[in-house]
Amino acid sequence: MKKILEMISDEMKQAFTTAGYDGELGKVTLSNRPDLCEYQCNGAMAGAKRYKKAPIAIAQEVAGALDGSGIFSEVSAVNPGFLNLKLNPEFVKDYLVKMSQDEKFGLDAPEHPKKIMIDYGGPNVAKPLHVGHLRSAIIGESVKRIARYVGHEVTGDIHLGDWGLQMGLIITELQERHPDLVYFDAAYTGEYPAEPPFTISELEEIYPTASGKSKEDAAYKEKAMDATFQLQSGVRGYRALWNHIMSVSVADLKKNYLNLNVEFDLWKGESDVQNLIPPMVEYMKDGGYAYISEGALVVDVKEETDTKEIPPCMILKSDGASLYNTTDLATIRDRMDTIHPDTIIYVVDKRQELYFEQVFRCARKTKLVQPETELKFLGFGTMNGRDGKPFKTREGGVMRLEALIQEINEEMYRKIMSQESRSMPEKEAAETAKIVALSALKYGDLSNQASKDYIFDIDRFTSSEGDTGPYILYTIARIKSILAKYKETGGQPEEAVLQPACSEAEKSLMLELVGFNAMMEAACEETAPHKVCAYIYGLANAFNHFYHETKILTEEDAAKKEGWIALLVLAGKVLETCINVLGFSAPERM
Repeated sequence: MKKILEMISDEMKQAFTTAGYDGELGKVTLSNRPDLCEYQCNGAMAGAKRYKKAPIAIAQEVAGALDGSGIFSEVSAVNPGFLNLKLNPEFVKDYLVKMSQDEKFGLDAPEHPKKIMIDYGGPNVAKPLHVGHLRSAIIGESVKRIARYVGHEVTGDIHLGDWGLQMGLIITELQERHPDLVYFDAAYTGEYPAEPPFTISELEEIYPTASGKSKEDAAYKEKAMDATFQLQSGVRGYRALWNHIMSVSVADLKKNYLNLNVEFDLWKGESDVQNLIPPMVEYMKDGGYAYISEGALVVDVKEETDTKEIPPCMILKSDGASLYNTTDLATIRDRMDTIHPDTIIYVVDKRQELYFEQVFRCARKTKLVQPETELKFLGFGTMNGRDGKPFKTREGGVMRLEALIQEINEEMYRKIMSQESRSMPEKEAAETAKIVALSALKYGDLSNQASKDYIFDIDRFTSSEGDTGPYILYTIARIKSILAKYKETGGQPEEAVLQPACSEAEKSLMLELVGFNAMMEAACEETAPHKVCAYIYGLANAFNHFYHETKILTEEDAAKKEGWIALLVLAGKVLETCINVLGFSAPERM
């Protein structure tokens, strides 16, 4: 279905052509003066010099060519040569009817659907998720959902940190505490226990303890590094322990991500590509891409156009050990071989931009990806406390994600229970609080452009007023309530028929709705969930203005009331579609 701006511009281009001017001058934009008009065209200003004619004269001729237009109800040529436009309410109504009949509200499937890989999440196993993991999860999940909704084939991969020194540290500390465990008996040939020798709570205590020891005790660190080497060399007992660490950690990660309504298609990690590293290294050497520099194996990635120093991409350290670069490049190779993506999007902290620039350049130079493969870095800013510094607990430590979610759930529950008009049982209030709290958390993040830092303000995020998740959900709940009451009187909301707008508030709501398909397409193309947030905030505002000005259920004119109900049905569906791609949902009532 054609976007409304395209339809309006086509009509305007035809008018310019009819008046004797270049049709390309007829591009229409949203008005920057909504108090004067709904759309505008500045083509007469651009054509004045070319046609050696006063822009107001051109604008008047074009306005004359639009007499009788079925799209515009009003076309005004105003000095010095602007064309101010208002749409015909009948045309707007017809457009919305077509939207409401379409499964995706007029959003066309992409002409060339892409295979897209999204790398987001990136936690290290055996460590609890903390607030630093929040943005990657929230942004990546939304980018994935938006691209899927638009019609692309999308795979989300968590890309676990599961193969580094932290594994050696855990194994070393376990051996210190429980040296008699069968995993440390080199002569043991039997089956290892099915149950792990630790719980998730114990595991989460073991790692920081071991990490702290390794910083103070060189011998301990040496032992941990040797354990890491033994694990990576395939020692049975160490591999069995690693499998326990993975199973316990991944189960806990899945539980925590589920609380965020985040799901990954792949739970792959660094360990999955270790066997690909040796042949990849040989390929880079044989191809003349990699060379030895100060003992390390590197690939030059600088380009003549660089305005700043881009260091070589290190593939192996001087001791032959691989690095994150190596693993990430092997992962790219694995993804190209198994999934063949057109685009790989990395949702990571923006401070890693130089690192990913090196990796991307290396992948291109060594031909690990096709020339047309897009490697996209979506860097996000930090979530800060009210002091403007990275978010911490009251004690100054890094807050666990579980604790943050619990805190915002409790604040939302307190607000629901403190409402004077509350008629909700406590159990329902607790469930509703979780749903609304998630909207507060996710919308509070996603309404910001990803690359920008933002202040986590629990009071503002959980407010039911202003640009917040709860405000959007209150709007949806209000629509649901009206439709439920309409059904109680025998009405059939889904059979209601739209009518042309009969008030400015109604038309404003309709004009917000018609922008859905263009917005969703742009949000996908630009990997910009904040565009969805901005759209639904504008839509919610337009609806609430219409609601306060219109006595919907007490309207005596049946056709008029039915038209309003049809408009509410469409607005509700569009709002719920949008919050779904943002990764949260709405309760039935609030």
